[in-house]
Amino acid sequence: MRKLSAGLFVALDGVVEAPEKWHFPYANEEMNAVVEATGAEADTLLLGRKTYEIFVDFWPKLQGEMADQINNSAKLVVSTTLPEVDAGWNASLLDGDVVETVTALKKQPGRDISVIGSISLVRQLLRTKVLDELRLLIHPIAVGSGDRLFAEGDPLPLKLASSTTFSTGVVYAIYQPA
Repeated sequence: MRKLSAGLFVALDGVVEAPEKWHFPYANEEMNAVVEATGAEADTLLLGRKTYEIFVDFWPKLQGEMADQINNSAKLVVSTTLPEVDAGWNASLLDGDVVETVTALKKQPGRDISVIGSISLVRQLLRTKVLDELRLLIHPIAVGSGDRLFAEGDPLPLKLASSTTFSTGVVYAIYQPA
């Protein structure tokens, strides 16, 4: 069975929005190794509309190991508003119910499935217990404002599977449903 994991940069105050504004001072070889290893485990990316629109304008223009991983992976885009996606970038719209479709996809042969960004999608996959791992790179900064990973609502119990602290103070924590 394929594993579905989500990887996010998160500030101490839970902000996940616009990491390009606060993440880079903490990026180093340790973090890059984790991000690249995670990408190498997956052959399919699950993206929400906003993340897809950012990625399709950015990644196809780049070269290198990480760009190759992203550009060569199959991309399933979850959107009710996009009429089409760039099939030339190996992207397709996910048809039908997200939970049912992703659950069926996990049973198909292949490497893991990775969700990058796509906060609303990650929340939905967590609530419905379809997500197998939540991989957080927790940065030692309180951003103060922005979209947070966990909005107000029902508690969501998780269990810590592993954690590593990088020299920059970033904590890489992997959580699984409790």
